[in-house]
Amino acid sequence: VFIAQSRASGSHRDLEDEELTRIFVMIPKTYTEEDLREKFKMYGDIEYCSIIKNKTTGESKGLGYVRYLKPSQAALAIEECDRSYRAILAEPKNKSSESFEHDYYSNVMRPELRGNTLPFCMQPEFCSFEKADTRIQEPVSKRLSVVSRLPFIQEQLFALFDLVPGLEYCDVQRDPHTNSGYAVIQYSTAASAIYAKYKLHGFEYPPGNRLTVIFLEDGTDSSE
Repeated sequence: VFIAQSRASGSHRDLEDEELTRIFVMIPKTYTEEDLREKFKMYGDIEYCSIIKNKTTGESKGLGYVRYLKPSQAALAIEECDRSYRAILAEPKNKSSESFEHDYYSNVMRPELRGNTLPFCMQPEFCSFEKADTRIQEPVSKRLSVVSRLPFIQEQLFALFDLVPGLEYCDVQRDPHTNSGYAVIQYSTAASAIYAKYKLHGFEYPPGNRLTVIFLEDGTDSSE
């Protein structure tokens, strides 16, 4: 199994260079590039490691890149490394690092729900879920319906929605006539379901395929 390039792409090697061999990870701010290399060298031959630093202070932002020689090595690192690294494939270099960092914080990092409060933001500039947004105008519930034009893989969809604490179950179904994806997601609290819908409705998974996430009526009191 390998990843096919689009017809508009250049050579296969160009595609590997830009999209398939570089991963983006969250790391402790104390990590050096040597520390980063040491943690990820077990998955394959590393071409280089780099740590993103504050341009003004020179301090680490707690984010870094690891570039492997082969796409299979990058894929193995994403699959096998500790979940605390939040490893994903890096965007091509022609996308600004600031834009990619913003997308990373918005879509990949695990939201922290403290008690009954909605999101805790790692950094203020990435916090777009203001208190006013919690005044939901539609019926809410602990249960969500997820629809996609592509079929889902149970383990992958579970891992995606499990980024929001409180996931109770993920039931993936498939329409044999259209081959589209459909799943029912349930959380332990309505707050978790609201946050999951807010973060993952319209999220591209896999890239180019937008998810539609709506509430399923389950008798939850929306005023609560």
